[in-house]
Amino acid sequence: MTSMILRAVEDGSTVPIYYESRLVRIALKEEAGKQNLKTKWAALEAMVGTEERICQVVADLVEHFEKRLGAMDGKAMVVCMSRRICVDLYEAVRKIRLHWHHDDDGQGFMKIIMSGSAFDHPKWQAHIRNKMGREALATRFKDATDDFKLVFVRDMWLTGFDCPSLHTMYIDKPMSGHNLMQAIARVNRVFRDKPGGLVVDYLGIADSLKRALADYTASGGEGCFCINGKI
Repeated sequence: MTSMILRAVEDGSTVPIYYESRLVRIALKEEAGKQNLKTKWAALEAMVGTEERICQVVADLVEHFEKRLGAMDGKAMVVCMSRRICVDLYEAVRKIRLHWHHDDDGQGFMKIIMSGSAFDHPKWQAHIRNKMGREALATRFKDATDDFKLVFVRDMWLTGFDCPSLHTMYIDKPMSGHNLMQAIARVNRVFRDKPGGLVVDYLGIADSLKRALADYTASGGEGCFCINGKI
């Protein structure tokens, strides 16, 4: 299923945003059902972040992004539910594309951008940077000629972060309303001959996206959202 959002493209200030559903099934594991999880978010995070599902997402994402790069150079952002899932996805990609990883922040095809502290899980520490470190990576990512092309985030860089060469956003996190519209707008920046941005949905945000766009247009925004030709 491929769809398109047309948002103020007539004046050339943005490009169309295309939507692609590539849902990866969530299975309720017996052990997850027995956990004493305090919130629905925590329960969903546990199911979204199972090892089996992460491997499925990563296998599809790597193949999909490599094909995208074969057709058009640019950058991609992966939006995750939690810092834990960011790290697990990163490590799963690293296993099958070791050359995408580099210990040096000045090198490497992929990175995680997230906040944290020395008290966080030891496995996360390599991905936790101070403000200066994050700003240095932002500079790399915004540079269309830099080989830093794939970034994993939870909340950072989803608003107010402009990277015109960013053409693909993989969403594996429940999002809605203004936050969702702000996030997907990261891929609609004009860049060279970029024909449009692509939002790849692994979790099932289509209904949230339609509602968010309806609210956007009701408040005076211009645009339409089409699924298989139906508005």
